[in-house]
Amino acid sequence: QVELVEAGGGLVQAGGSLRLSCVVSGTIFEENDLSWYRRAPGMERELVATITSGGSINYADSVKGRFTISRDNAKNTVYLQMNSLKPEDTAVYYCNVREDQGRVFGVFDYWGQGTQVTVSS
Repeated sequence: QVELVEAGGGLVQAGGSLRLSCVVSGTIFEENDLSWYRRAPGMERELVATITSGGSINYADSVKGRFTISRDNAKNTVYLQMNSLKPEDTAVYYCNVREDQGRVFGVFDYWGQGTQVTVSS
């Protein structure tokens, strides 16, 4: 079974940094696109950053220049380095693995359990 274990959330002051990690098992990690999403209170889940199996990266406009997504295929781990944190970054952050199951079954998303990030003023 596919499992995603997240770590690294916490409470920090504005301007501080956190590094989230997500260890993935049960899938061919290097073939999957990986993403970080977040859900702030009362809002829909939003895409924060994506890194594809080929290494292409995209960020939400709100985090460009502050967040960095990376992957270590040898460790089956995806990271999100978050710098210059703002109160509006406060949310539950979710790791996502998008697995291509082929023409018949299509694409399927797996999710981590979520980790709380709280940024104080």
